[in-house]
Amino acid sequence: MKIVVCVRQGTDGLINPFDACAYEAALSINNAEVILLSMGPASTQPFLTEMTRLGASRAILLSDPQFAGSDTLATAYILALAVGELQPDLVICGRQTLVGDTGQVGPMLSALLLYPLIANVMRVVSTEGELVCETRSQGMQTAAYPALMTIERINRLRLPSIRSKTKSVEIWDHVRLSAQPERCGLHGSPTRVLETYQNDAGRRKCRFIEPSELETTIAEARQKDRHPVVASIQNRQGLKNVWIIGEEPREMASSVSDDICLIPRDTAEHLAQRIREGRPSAVLWASDAWSKSTAAQTAALLQIGLCADCTALETDGATLFMYRPAFSGSLIAKIRCLTTPAMATVRTTQKDDSDVVLAVGYGARNHFSALEKWGSAIGAAMASSRKAVDNDLMPYDTQVGLTGKTLAPAVYIAVGVSGAVHHLVGMRNAGTVIAINPDKDAPIFEYADYGIVAEVESVIS
Repeated sequence: MKIVVCVRQGTDGLINPFDACAYEAALSINNAEVILLSMGPASTQPFLTEMTRLGASRAILLSDPQFAGSDTLATAYILALAVGELQPDLVICGRQTLVGDTGQVGPMLSALLLYPLIANVMRVVSTEGELVCETRSQGMQTAAYPALMTIERINRLRLPSIRSKTKSVEIWDHVRLSAQPERCGLHGSPTRVLETYQNDAGRRKCRFIEPSELETTIAEARQKDRHPVVASIQNRQGLKNVWIIGEEPREMASSVSDDICLIPRDTAEHLAQRIREGRPSAVLWASDAWSKSTAAQTAALLQIGLCADCTALETDGATLFMYRPAFSGSLIAKIRCLTTPAMATVRTTQKDDSDVVLAVGYGARNHFSALEKWGSAIGAAMASSRKAVDNDLMPYDTQVGLTGKTLAPAVYIAVGVSGAVHHLVGMRNAGTVIAINPDKDAPIFEYADYGIVAEVESVIS
């Protein structure tokens, strides 16, 4: 079996964590020929060279000044040209990078290649005859070869052996790929970042309390009357003919339009055809796994821009402006699409059965069992930070934040959560936030209504 693994070097110089899982998944398949494929500047070459020590038979770097500034669609186009020449049985991509956090390139690549897609893979069940995988939210999925899958953080990349040797990296430019310059780089990118600014959303005025006050504080917060924020069209200059795929994006759509059409979920091919015929001004999707992957495939089929994980929308009556977190949530980017319709996935809040959520972070790693018992006693649903999940302390489906879920309970109790910006994105809609951390300078206190500076055992004992 020939496998192409798409990898990217992170800002820290290391392999993107999701791509590391993709590489390990490929190396774990018996008798597979593994080819690394990356796109980046010439300075990426030493990184790829080192990666070949783990077992790849080849490494190809797509590097050309004309590729600079490529958004997800332009990147997928360039990668598709290379994959088309390599003719693999299987392409494996990490779910997303930690820079753009969009998760779009893999699904877009599958659409351009006309490969069946299995997204958000949690376990590769079988590769014999056909690809069978267990996915994060859509159960068991099967695909015929050639196929493409995107991998979650499900394993750890092996270390090179002492005797392993590196292989030379092949450099392919736009001439080698026969790429159309107008579809590469900034010229081929239908989305534009108009401006960026520091993400300070969600800051609260924290009042520090004693551990003995926690029970009363939770009870009072549960009783607070929480009026939902009703979206309104800015200046009443709404967009016309806005489509929503499923009911979930309606509230966000209402902030920019009162002319909204509900479209049921369907395949990317059928939705692309409906959009061609219906000519909406904008199409909005939810933020669940199906919506993200199908929106990306649809955008690739239509050759239009797609903005991911928008937390706010704005319009002047003619143009849709989209706001989304970037660089793990530390920045907010204002983006527009140069193509029509404008398309975006929007962050939607997941509903919990409980009005209290207990989020445990890596800082509380020695107290998880006690916290689960305490959470059960107060009727709280369990959640976690990304670092807790990455260290196998909590299951992935509990992760809150940019790469997890967004919650809006009446009470959100963060224990041992440092307050990384990518976590804050998922909790900022909570009614009351209570933070418990022994470090009085922990950033989480800037985003909490109440704070307790104490060790876990002194609070829940």
